[in-house]
Amino acid sequence: MRADARKNRDHLLAVAGAAITEEGVDVSLRDIARRADVGLATLLRHFPTREALLEALLRTSFDELTAKAGALEASDSPDDALVSWVRDCVAWTTEYRGAIALMAAAMEDTDSALHASCVTLRAAGARLLTRAQDAGAVRTDIDGADLFALVAALAWLGDQPSLAPRADRLFDVVASAILVGAASGGVVEAEGRPRVRG
Repeated sequence: MRADARKNRDHLLAVAGAAITEEGVDVSLRDIARRADVGLATLLRHFPTREALLEALLRTSFDELTAKAGALEASDSPDDALVSWVRDCVAWTTEYRGAIALMAAAMEDTDSALHASCVTLRAAGARLLTRAQDAGAVRTDIDGADLFALVAALAWLGDQPSLAPRADRLFDVVASAILVGAASGGVVEAEGRPRVRG
C-alpha cells in the first residue's frame, strides 16, 4: 500500500474509532465519511462493509487478546488466568458500543469480515477454559462457545446504561458460577480490582 493511501486509511480508522465510541457501531457510514472529510465512495473503497471497517479497527485488540490468552496459558493459576482474560475481553468489547452483537453474529457468518478474528479469539478463550477444567478449577459442562456467549452477555450488560452499574457485580456472580469452589472462596481484591478465586 502506498504511503498516502495508508495515511488516508489510518485517518479513516481514527475518525471511525471516535465516531463508534461516541455513537456505537450503528453510526452511519456516511457520517463517518463526513467527519473524515471524504466522500462515502472513498470510505467504501477502503472498507466495503461495516464489518470490514470494524474488523480493521479492532484488529490490534483482537491480536492483543489472543496473545494475552497464549501468555496466560503458562500461568500458575488456571482459574485466575481464565477470569482475568474474560474480564479483559468484556472490558474491551464495551469500548465500542454494540460491537458484541456484530461479533456474535459473525461467529456463524463465514462471509463476515469479523468471522476469522472472532473464531480465533473464541479458540484462545477455549484453550484457557480447557486448561482450567483440566486443573479441576472450572466446571466441565461448558465449552468455548458457552464462554464466548458469557462474554457477549456480560458485554451487553455494560452496553446498557440502566444496567451498566450492575455489570461488575454480575461479572463476579457469573465467574463464581463457573469456578469450582468459588462460592466458598468468594471475591477477593487483586491489583486494585475484584477477582474471583476458587
